[in-house]
Amino acid sequence: MNIIYPAAVEVLQFLILLFAAPVFVGWVRMLKCWFQGRTSAGLLQPHRDIMKLFYKDVVLAENASWIFRFTPYLVFGATAVAGGVIPILSVGLPLSATADIIALVALFTISRFFTALAGLDIGTAFGGMGSSREKTIASLAEPAMLMAIFTVSLVSQSTSLSQMVNVIAHGEFVLRPSLAFALLAFVLITLAETGRIPVDNPATHLELTMIHEAMILEYSGRHLALIEWAGMMKLFLFTALGIASFFPWGIAAAGDIAFLPVTTVLLLFKLILAGIGLVLIETGLAKMRLFRLTEFLGSAFLFATLGLLSYFILE
Repeated sequence: MNIIYPAAVEVLQFLILLFAAPVFVGWVRMLKCWFQGRTSAGLLQPHRDIMKLFYKDVVLAENASWIFRFTPYLVFGATAVAGGVIPILSVGLPLSATADIIALVALFTISRFFTALAGLDIGTAFGGMGSSREKTIASLAEPAMLMAIFTVSLVSQSTSLSQMVNVIAHGEFVLRPSLAFALLAFVLITLAETGRIPVDNPATHLELTMIHEAMILEYSGRHLALIEWAGMMKLFLFTALGIASFFPWGIAAAGDIAFLPVTTVLLLFKLILAGIGLVLIETGLAKMRLFRLTEFLGSAFLFATLGLLSYFILE
């Protein structure tokens, strides 16, 4: 029982990640349509889009190398593995013991690196432009993300996500200014890492504003389906990472199988609120100019640094 339960929860987390991530994106899109007075395609439209792409043929450029062919599978696989590290439903899972927050950031970095290589591989102007912009954002976002998560790790005295959840959720409740600064930094970083407004617009194909979309313009068929699916999972995982780091109350303890249904309901409620918050941010802000993104991500790094300093000064 002690071995079967964590493995079963791990499998359940993978299934939730695979099927709930497109639904979460559909929820965000549906809310945006409602806020803008438009008709929505429904919660399951992202699922239908992915299935449609899987049925289409793959069209490859003549000069496409193995990097271009291999990248969709690597990006999808790395994102799925990241879903096994983050405690979405419960702590003490098999994969969570093999990696911490630093390894988690490395998984996302590998996906971004190969996506940028694939954008350069074909040799188109759009691909090179998108790859250059993506690496610029990554060089600013990743240090800020590590700084924000390190603030949480100082509170728990560990970089393990399971230990963070155990200390914050099951320890003494304390209002910490350091976590407030780190949360604000994490929200700004999430918008940049997942390509949301005001950093990027996932719904546009204008060459002057594209970042992520510019790197994957040459993909089609199942390759594009895997990359789009991985992008939806990344948004879901960053939301789950924020929940586990800053709002872990409701995540089941290791071996607590009776609390799992309550955890699932609380996760659904948190995702609904996260979707509403994301839509409020995106509808209230406009797409930012590329040259102002350094100020945006610099602010995220500043907030993360303030959180780290306030921990040593006030706590």
